[in-house]
Amino acid sequence: MQSVKHFFIELGRDIFNVTFTLFKVMIPVLIVIKIVEDLGGIVLLSELLGPLMQTVGLPDSMGLVWATTLLTNIYAGLIVLITIDDTLTVAQASVLGSMMLLAHSLPIEATIAKKAGVSLWVTLTLRIGGSLLLAWLLHLTYQLTDSLNQPAKMLWSPEVSVESGYLDWAMNQLQNLVMVFFVISILLFTLKILKILGIEKLMAIILKPFLRLLGISQEATNITIIGATLGLSFGGGLLIHEAQKGHVAARDVFTSIMLLNLLHSLIEDTLLILLMGADFNTIFWGRLLFSFIIIAVLAATIRKLSPVFCERYLYRSVASNKMQSAT
Repeated sequence: MQSVKHFFIELGRDIFNVTFTLFKVMIPVLIVIKIVEDLGGIVLLSELLGPLMQTVGLPDSMGLVWATTLLTNIYAGLIVLITIDDTLTVAQASVLGSMMLLAHSLPIEATIAKKAGVSLWVTLTLRIGGSLLLAWLLHLTYQLTDSLNQPAKMLWSPEVSVESGYLDWAMNQLQNLVMVFFVISILLFTLKILKILGIEKLMAIILKPFLRLLGISQEATNITIIGATLGLSFGGGLLIHEAQKGHVAARDVFTSIMLLNLLHSLIEDTLLILLMGADFNTIFWGRLLFSFIIIAVLAATIRKLSPVFCERYLYRSVASNKMQSAT
C-alpha cells in the first residue's frame, strides 16, 4: 500500500515538473506567434519564401503554406493549402508534405529543444536546411524518373473556423494545453509501468545496436521512441525532465533531440500529409531513411569533436545549469 502511494506521489511530481517546464516555453511563444500573425509576419515570410519554392519544383503560392506551417503547425498549413487554387501533382504534394513534416511549429519546438540544452541555431539549421535538402533531392528524383505526375487528390476539406476575437483564440489555446497535460500524464504513467514490467529494458536491448550507431544511450531510448511516435513537444519535455535529474548525458540528449527534430509524430503527422494527396512511401519511408542517414552522419561527426567545442557551440548540460541556478 505504501509503495502504491509512493508510486502515485512520484508520478504526480513528475507530471507537474514536465508540464510546468513545457508550459513555461509554450505559453509565451504562442502569444508571440499570435502577435506576429496579426502584424502580417506570416504573409511577409511567404513572400520571401516564394522564389525558393521554385527551386524544389513548387509554385510560388506554396511559400504561404510553408510559412504558415513553419510558424504555426501542419493543421494551419493544410487549411491555407485548401484556400489556394493551384493544383499540385502527387510529386509536388509529396515534396511540399516532406518540407512540412521536417520543418513546422519552429517557435515552440525549437524553444523546447533549446530548453533541453540544444543550440537554437543548430536546431533551425537542421530543420530548415534538412527540409530544403530533402525537398530538392525528391524534386530531382521525380524529374529524373518522371514519376507521380498525376494530380493529387485532397482528401480533407475542413470547415475553417473563424475566431471572433482574442477570447476565442485564448480558449482554443487553453483547450490545447489541457490536452497536452492529459497526454503527458498518460505517457509518464505508461513509462513507469514499462519500467516495472521490465519492457523498457527489453526495448533497449532490441534497439541497442541501432541507437549505438546514432549515439543515443539506453537512458534516452524510450523517450526517443515516444517523441518519434507522438511528437517533439512530448519527447522533448520528457528529455528535459530526465536531463535535469542527471539521468541522460548532454551529448545523448543532443543526438536524441536532433533525431526528434527530423523524425517525430510519425503517426499523426504522416496521416495529415496523406490527406493532401502525398505519396506514402515518400513521406514515411523517405523521411525515415533521410533522418537516419543525417543523424548517423551528425552523430559520427560530434564524436570526433572535443567536448569543449560541443558544449560551446552545439549543446549544454541542463543538469549542471540547473545546479548553478539553484546555488
